[in-house]
Amino acid sequence: MPEIVRNVFGQPLVPCSFDPLTGFFRDGCCKTNEEDVGLHLVCAVMSDEFLEFSYQRGNDLITPRPEYRFPGLKAGDQWCLCITRWQEALANGCAPLLKLESTHLNALHHVDLDTLKLFSIENQSEL
Repeated sequence: MPEIVRNVFGQPLVPCSFDPLTGFFRDGCCKTNEEDVGLHLVCAVMSDEFLEFSYQRGNDLITPRPEYRFPGLKAGDQWCLCITRWQEALANGCAPLLKLESTHLNALHHVDLDTLKLFSIENQSEL
């Protein structure tokens, strides 16, 4: 029986996005393994501000790259983002919101849960 992948709450990981199809394994989930050197752990909701920030840092997430099965992203898309890019965006005041039920447990090795909760789309809808 395969191991259950967990989110930051210790619950089974919920898919992040099937359209666009995301994840290191392009299975819709922010799963990871030792081959995922970028650590695509957080399910981020893209914003224009973040997409521009990432582009300025040399990571163009806007332009489609079909050879990598990458559709190009726009504001509102959910995408499994590298935890280090999210941390960099956080330090620069443009971190995108996160879907925590779809954020891998290993994100807690890099960012504490209280910080993640501040950027949770689930919490934003309660405000």
